[in-house]
Amino acid sequence: MSALLSASNLTRRFPGNRGLLDMLARKPRPVVHALSDVSIDVSAGETLGIVGESGCGKSTLARCLVRLIEPDEGNISFDGADVGSLEGPARRKFNRAVQMVFQDPYASLNPRMTVGSTLAEALRVHEIVPAAEINARVASLLDLVQLPATAATRYPHEFSGGQRQRIGIARALAVEPRVIIADEPVSALDVSVQAQIVNLFMELQERLGLALVFITHDLRLVRHMTHRVAVMYLGRVVEIGPVEDIFTAPRHPYTRALISAVPQLTPGLLRGEPAVRGELPSPLSPPSGCAFHPRCPIALPQCAAERPALDARGGTWPVACLRADEA
Repeated sequence: MSALLSASNLTRRFPGNRGLLDMLARKPRPVVHALSDVSIDVSAGETLGIVGESGCGKSTLARCLVRLIEPDEGNISFDGADVGSLEGPARRKFNRAVQMVFQDPYASLNPRMTVGSTLAEALRVHEIVPAAEINARVASLLDLVQLPATAATRYPHEFSGGQRQRIGIARALAVEPRVIIADEPVSALDVSVQAQIVNLFMELQERLGLALVFITHDLRLVRHMTHRVAVMYLGRVVEIGPVEDIFTAPRHPYTRALISAVPQLTPGLLRGEPAVRGELPSPLSPPSGCAFHPRCPIALPQCAAERPALDARGGTWPVACLRADEA
């Protein structure tokens, strides 16, 4: 199946902060390496999960995919077209086709606009329906995310966190997208509400045929709702493949560490040694070679010098590890 949305070799750096002494000494501004040579793709109707520790570049990748942030290097293609070269009507068409649901549903909504006005604005700007049909379309969108039609006259602060996230989903769906980028959409919600929102995403995907990029740090959600998973570490994808295969037989040491760190409900089961040692290195000065080698339990001296490419070692799914064939 050909990819609907794909990113190739994305790299994004941000300027860091300098202290007063560094400024007086005229030291160069440090650079945060948020993304380094990241390549992913998602097909129509597919759910791709993206997981990793906080600070690994997941949100930066999400914003690059919807062009809220432009990458320093690499390119993004949608439906076979180079997104970076799109202008005018073609750019607006892409903006409609690829929508984002943000982590904080309250911060992403205008507190001075009613829910109906928020949804109507998207319909009006993109000319989704004639003006006379906007109110009916707003009611239909609210019903789609399981909110009453009376919600249209209320303001965001009048809703719970889960309801506000439903409003954010409705706003994304208003322009009839083909891809939804969901950046940690349930992390700020109560556990009971998380399940409702996850089920809503799955129902909407099946009903509307959406492609979904679901970014989270919760591996249990990834296994429940995604078809493939990409594991990120310090701005790089270290493993990507079918979710059940990766959960059953992870080939990268970092993936194995993440999976082994998932809480177990088996009574009396105690863990032995920690799954991974040390702290996450700073993206201001990532380690040489394989970025995971300072924390890796099976690292070789060669791992500190050679950066492994992400490829299908051993004829399986792509993994970036010099010892993947031994896993």
